[in-house]
Amino acid sequence: MAILAHITFLGWIIAIIMNSSNKTELGSFYIRQTLGIFLIGILSVIPLLGILIGLFCFVLWIVSLINAINGSQKPVFLVGDLFQDWFKGL
Repeated sequence: MAILAHITFLGWIIAIIMNSSNKTELGSFYIRQTLGIFLIGILSVIPLLGILIGLFCFVLWIVSLINAINGSQKPVFLVGDLFQDWFKGL
């Protein structure tokens, strides 16, 4: 579920559905992480600043995906702990 949550928004929705019936700590952790990354990614439509925000989100996504593949629960830098706090209901 952790890796599936990283693969498009549809994959994230499927991961939520799968996690609701068989909740795992790792799956829940990465569902929250990727939701935060997706939401920041929406800001990439802002002119000029959007390129930097998009690049930042891409780096966060790569780091998060690598951590999910390795099975470790490391929040992404700068904002990962905030995502865990904001989306703790997921």
